[in-house]
Order: sequence, then C-alpha cells, then structure tokens
Amino acid sequence: MGLIARVRKEWFIIGIVLVITCAKLAPSVGVKGGPLRPEITITYVAVSVIFFNSGLSLKTEELASALMHVKLHFFVQTFTLVFFPIAIWLLLKVLALTAINEWLLRGESLCSPLGSSSSVPFSSIFSQLFMTVVVPLIVGQVCRRFLRECLDRRKPPFGTVSSVVLLMIIYTTFCDTFSNPNIELDHLSLLIVIFIIFSIQLSFMALIFFLSTRKSSGFTAADSVAIMFCATHKSLTLGIPMLKIVFEGYEHLSLISVPLLIYHPAQILLGSILLPSIKTWMSGRQKVARTPI
Repeated sequence: MGLIARVRKEWFIIGIVLVITCAKLAPSVGVKGGPLRPEITITYVAVSVIFFNSGLSLKTEELASALMHVKLHFFVQTFTLVFFPIAIWLLLKVLALTAINEWLLRGESLCSPLGSSSSVPFSSIFSQLFMTVVVPLIVGQVCRRFLRECLDRRKPPFGTVSSVVLLMIIYTTFCDTFSNPNIELDHLSLLIVIFIIFSIQLSFMALIFFLSTRKSSGFTAADSVAIMFCATHKSLTLGIPMLKIVFEGYEHLSLISVPLLIYHPAQILLGSILLPSIKTWMSGRQKVARTPI
C-alpha cells in the first residue's frame, strides 16, 4: 500500500495527532471563552451533531433485524457490562498501588462501562445528556423515515462528518489541558498505560474467541468474529462526547480521555494484524460447515 493510500485510510488517527499538536501550539484558540467558544459550540452543537448524524445513518430495519439475535446480544452485553467492568476494577485496584498517574488510571476505568472511580453528580447531567444525546438521536431516526430514499441514493459520508466533528472536540479538550500549567503527564505513566491497554485488548479478545468458538456455545464462525470485536470495542465517536458532558469543567478531562484515545488506534492496529488469520480461520470453518457428513 502506497503512502498516499495509507494516509487516506488512517487519516483519522493522523488527525488526532495533528489536533493535539495544534492544541499544544495554540491552546488559547480552543479554551473556554476563546474564539471557538467551546462551552457552546462543542458542549451543545458538536455533540448534538454527532448523535443526530448517528440517528440519521442508522437503518431502522437493520436495527430491528439485529435485535433478533438474542443469544449473541446477551453474550456481548454480559461480557461488556459485567465481566469487563469487574476485571478492570480489580486491575485498577492493583495499579493504584503504583506510581502511575491517577488521572490516566481514572480514564482507563472509563474505558469500561460503570466506571467506579467517576464520582460525578449524575443527577445534574441527565438533562444535558438527554438534550444533546437522546433527542438528536431520535430526531435523526425520525428524519431518516422521510429522507431514506435520498440517503440511500446519495450515501452521505456520515462517518467522515462525525470524525471531523470529533477531532474538533478532541482539539478543544486538549486546549484546556495545555493552557493549564498545573497539569503534568509523566512519560513513564503514559507508556505503561499504552502497554496495559494493548494487553487488555489481546487478553479479552483471546478469551472471547475461546468461549465463543466452543461447540457448546452454538455460535457460527461469523458470530464468533462479531462477538470478539463488538464485546471489546470502545467507540471514540460516542465516548469522547459523553466524557465531555459528564466531566465538563474538570481540569484533568484531557488526561481522563487519553486511555480512550489510545484504545481506538489500538483496536484498529490489532484488527489489521489479526485480519488475515481471522479470514483464514473463517474460510476453514465455513468449508467444514458446508461439507456433507
């Protein structure tokens, strides 16, 4: 693959590096009260655009069809909402005894649902979550009913739009950090967190693959692959905007978001490395399934 093709394929990850660099060089542009007015344009407008875009792009009929895979959903949700948080909580209890930056560890806990270290006043943010997440999502779905033929014909770049808006959110988040002289990040903590994230990814993917490919599980090869990636996947598109809402005003917000920013490219990197092996395995399993006994 040529350099230009590689850049086009990985433009979002490159964009993350660029916006963080820009935030370092010119933090005054994206801080609260700055020219971009992120307290309005990001907190309300940008987040709403992402979820409206999600509602507009999600095919209602496909969602309804996917809901019928009850067993698969139960496995994924149980792993994601029960096993994952408990395992991360236990790991962080051990890591808290080390010298790793506590805000990075707090961000690591937020890579799993039900983060136990996030003592935020949820009652005060439910209304904002509802107005900037739920309402735009529903409005997007309603609009899709009337624009479905046009959307299917023109195929707007929903993913690109959300990614560009997300880069703006990441930029303003780090502008707040780099404009605050009291926040420091030691490189050793960062390297350790990167190692931990890759280790978690590989370990959980291996565990899910082992459990979902057992004959007693009843899952097909395609089901196993879907489960392996879905149960361990963390979305920047949803995660960063929600962190921005929940931790609005926290001076360490950018440090909290660092593990999630690392988790995303880690998913892409591991996925690209494992893809050839997974395709070979799937082809073999499908041939066996088609072979008459």
